[in-house]
Amino acid sequence: MPSRKQLANAIRVLSMDAVQKAKSGHPGAPMGMADIAEVLWNDFLKHNPTDAKWVDRDRFILSNGHGSMLIYSLLHLSGYDLAMEDLKQFRQLHSKTPGHPEYGYTEGVETTTGPLGAGISNAVGMAIAEKTLAAQFNREGHNVVDHNTYCFLGDGCMMEGISHEACSLAGTLGLGKLIAFWDDNGISIDGHVEGWFTDDTPKRFESYGWHVIADVDGHDPEAIKAAIEAAQAETSKPTLICCKTIIGFGSPNKSGSHDCHGAPLGDDEIAAAREFLGWSHAPFEVPADVYEGWDAKTKGAAAQSEWEAKFEAYQAAYPELAAEFERRVIKGELPADFAEKAAAYIKECQEKGENIASRKASQNAIGTFGAILPELLGGSADLAGSNLTLWSGSKGIQEDPAGNYVFYGVREFGMSGIMNGVSLHGGFINYGATFMMFMEYARNAVRMSALMGIQNIFVYTHDSIGQGEDGPTHQPVEQLANLRMTPNMSVWRPADATETAVAWAAGIQRRSGPTSLVFSRQGLPALARTDAQVADIAKGGYVLSDCEGAPELILIATGSEVGLALESAQALAEKGTKVRVVSMPSTDAFDAQDAAYQESVLPSSVTKRVAVEAAHVDYWYKYVGFGGAMVGMRTFGESAPGGDLMKHFGFTVENVVATAEKLLNA
Repeated sequence: MPSRKQLANAIRVLSMDAVQKAKSGHPGAPMGMADIAEVLWNDFLKHNPTDAKWVDRDRFILSNGHGSMLIYSLLHLSGYDLAMEDLKQFRQLHSKTPGHPEYGYTEGVETTTGPLGAGISNAVGMAIAEKTLAAQFNREGHNVVDHNTYCFLGDGCMMEGISHEACSLAGTLGLGKLIAFWDDNGISIDGHVEGWFTDDTPKRFESYGWHVIADVDGHDPEAIKAAIEAAQAETSKPTLICCKTIIGFGSPNKSGSHDCHGAPLGDDEIAAAREFLGWSHAPFEVPADVYEGWDAKTKGAAAQSEWEAKFEAYQAAYPELAAEFERRVIKGELPADFAEKAAAYIKECQEKGENIASRKASQNAIGTFGAILPELLGGSADLAGSNLTLWSGSKGIQEDPAGNYVFYGVREFGMSGIMNGVSLHGGFINYGATFMMFMEYARNAVRMSALMGIQNIFVYTHDSIGQGEDGPTHQPVEQLANLRMTPNMSVWRPADATETAVAWAAGIQRRSGPTSLVFSRQGLPALARTDAQVADIAKGGYVLSDCEGAPELILIATGSEVGLALESAQALAEKGTKVRVVSMPSTDAFDAQDAAYQESVLPSSVTKRVAVEAAHVDYWYKYVGFGGAMVGMRTFGESAPGGDLMKHFGFTVENVVATAEKLLNA
């Protein structure tokens, strides 16, 4: 049987060989963390390479994702569907081994860890999901949810602000099954970190409420093993294992230097490293006994088989709970009657006709859907009273681990990264809220959600200059266009309670990417609709008001400006102009409709079009054309009551009419 060092060295040589062949990459981190990874994966990690989606597997996240050859080597060696040829295609087009781990590309990769710090926030979300699911489903003698979340992170992750946000909350929540390994090698791209990173990291994490194991020799397997055992024994706190390592360990001339951080070692240095490590095999060659030492398929299948026997006993003892577990966690399905109940609620909203802010309509929708969806897990970044995300059935997981609400604190970025982890873990549909403007703080995590194509519902309130007195720092202008132009992001800006209910139902039913729901602070009038119009809301854009015969002008509006468009259309009609009003709560949903439907709403023969939205005007050229006109924002806002600002910036019947008439007379 090969020694631990030989098993770890397989990671080192595969990593340096793949980086060398690709002529780019980061060999330093995989070579430095190989010993830690070997102990964790061979002695502790509960996983099954033949079923990468087994629900009770441990989660492993490489937050310092630039060291991606570490996880690719681990997956290949332990028996996942990742062949040697895939390693040889490292960083090449359409390969299973992209430069950073990408969710959906590689079996066994749990999350896309691109930007530093993203992975640890995802890990916190996974640990929250595990703890909450365990509290909701486990019963005495029946622990069907019982796994750990392990995360590797480097100095760069520690410096990023998101790590502070996420790790602070993890300590507060007492996530005892979260175990993080800090690769304390003292090196980043610019060199030795003493000039820009002198935090007392162990004390920092102790202040968060973490269990900290300091000064572990990251190249001593016995010390690493003892640290992991101590971490697993502490069940009331997350653990940080501080591992002293040498970056590029095994490279005799470049180890311990930033020279091996992000560049190939070179043929001569690789030859020297092979000699130093006692590895006599050719590039991309791993001997059979090393593969045997790494192979986790038999052990993994046995662990999964043992869990399946536990689940059978659970089914016998708690059949209803087991059926719900299968629906939510194993299959990820909505209740069979969800669509029917959602349709009934949408109809109820239309019949009720409440004049309320869309953020309040959102709260009503959360209450309705929360009552029929136990998997709905909500939260707000310290703005619950403004975002209106709490409902009568909300229970904070801080007080009740089986609850359904997370008080995230003032952590917009951390919240969004944690939401990604919850979604990736499975078992929940989660939503998180903040002011629309503060999406900017969270932007990177929101983009990562879209990049991975995972379900999240981002709730953004106070959606325009209508926010009012807090001024331009709190008034979004360009953010709607930003979200709409993000690939795989669905965006809804509803005009009233009915459109809000449709938007929420769409976000809940959409499993292939995130949804942003954008809501007003100010009250909005209920809009009259036929049953057919209500049905068309889900298509993203529809004719809300029309004229007899062909229209001369089309007004397109969203959100709080739809009511303004209707009033303006009436004023124009009184002057003899034939006007159609199109409400377009979701441009991406409208764009997904067939050409015939799009033409029925926006006939190409009608070229006189005006878009009305309290957001940046440039987005709307795609619908009004360069010959059209926009009533929107071209500057930042100001501080004043919302109604005064709407008048100041031209969101009035008089200005819309004047804009339309100028266009018609051009």
